[in-house]
Amino acid sequence: MIAVVDYRAGNLASVKKALDYLGTDAVVTRDPDLVAHADKIILPGVGHFSATAILEQSGLRSAILQRIEQGVPFLGICVGMQWMFESSAEAPGIRGLGLFSGSCGRFPESVKSPHVGWNSLSCHSGSRLLRGIPSGSFFYFSHSYSGPVANATVARCEYGGEFSAAVERDNLFGVQFHPEKSGPLGLKLLENFCSLSC
Repeated sequence: MIAVVDYRAGNLASVKKALDYLGTDAVVTRDPDLVAHADKIILPGVGHFSATAILEQSGLRSAILQRIEQGVPFLGICVGMQWMFESSAEAPGIRGLGLFSGSCGRFPESVKSPHVGWNSLSCHSGSRLLRGIPSGSFFYFSHSYSGPVANATVARCEYGGEFSAAVERDNLFGVQFHPEKSGPLGLKLLENFCSLSC
């Protein structure tokens, strides 16, 4: 069972619809106990980084960390990926999970923000999440903040400078773009995640 975590900030309907299309057993939930027994976890995100504060208040943060430590695959989408870093300039008082080092920053004034629309990825070979997705493929973005390029970066994107479009390490996966809004290639990425065995 895949737990799609509802913290009142995710693009839940589109993510659930994509998973249903793939024939995956997925449940949208705010229940930490259900998350603590999930086989995989997806944390979608839309909007302000401060929305992640409810994850700590509700006990969901602890449940997610517990399952990550047990080796369960975790996928953060958009703000969900940003939450995997230590912090974000969008909400300096809210801590991230710290799974990846660094802080998420705002795009420079030289480019229009938010970054909305289709953009291409420069992908590393060997990524399990991006298996079968060629470098140069286009995905749909909608964000004003982004994660830095890190050791775990497996795809980069260029917009006012390079940023992490996808990160991956062991059972941890994150994408800044929205696979659920990115057509067949987005579905391929979600299918790759659903078929993982970590």
